[in-house]
Amino acid sequence: MTAINGTVSDSDSDSREDVGASLASDKLVGSDRVLAVLTELAQHPDGISLEDLSRVVQSPKSTTHRALAALRRAGFASRNARGHYVLGDKLLRLAFAHYEARPDHLRMQTTLQALVDEFHETVHYTVLDGRSVIYRAKVDPAAGAIRLTSVIGGSNPAHLTAAGKLLLSYRLTDEAAVRNWVEAAPLERRTDNSKVTVGRLHRELTLTRERGYGVDDQENEVGVNCLALPVFLGSPAMPTGAVSISAVAYRTPLKALEEAVPRIRQIMEERGAI
Repeated sequence: MTAINGTVSDSDSDSREDVGASLASDKLVGSDRVLAVLTELAQHPDGISLEDLSRVVQSPKSTTHRALAALRRAGFASRNARGHYVLGDKLLRLAFAHYEARPDHLRMQTTLQALVDEFHETVHYTVLDGRSVIYRAKVDPAAGAIRLTSVIGGSNPAHLTAAGKLLLSYRLTDEAAVRNWVEAAPLERRTDNSKVTVGRLHRELTLTRERGYGVDDQENEVGVNCLALPVFLGSPAMPTGAVSISAVAYRTPLKALEEAVPRIRQIMEERGAI
């Protein structure tokens, strides 16, 4: 990957802010009121009273109650044991089914954007494909910054990348497994730091498992380093992929990325990626 200039993708809009703008500018009518009630219910997992809900959406209790009645008929709202209103199980089932059906790279997009916003470096979502990693999603920093030429759908040898070594560490759990993997095909060396022997790769995968993240210390390309954390969108035991932050070494040294691991984890956890 060679550093060049480029552009950044737009971030998603905040639907709740849109509803709030509508509340501020005009009284809600019809379907707008129902959507405003639904949006507000999502902010109260423990439930909200009719009185409080009416005050927030700025509608009389009678009209708010009619909106709730419509949502309850559809299974999108219900009342808990305290008589407060919550999102209905049917809506939750629909939302979860839709979320699970979405391709994983789309599910990761907000996480990647949040990491780019925080660290101003290129962020990838990567999966393991045999002996290579495939870039399923990528978000670049703002226009004008030096970035990487990796492309969605592109690949790199797993043993040369932070994400690849991280994902391999879950599969090659002892030296015998590493030896079999190494001996199955020649390992490409791209820099002096590339780990292409059984001993070096085994030690690296062991360390990766112990610390919970993978690193690429200019092993794939001189001048570029990377740090990767696992993503669990399915099984809690085996990662579906990895999120990696790739950085130009002179601007963001590997040590700085490692010191930022707690913050990276926090951002990923807040978005359900860990």
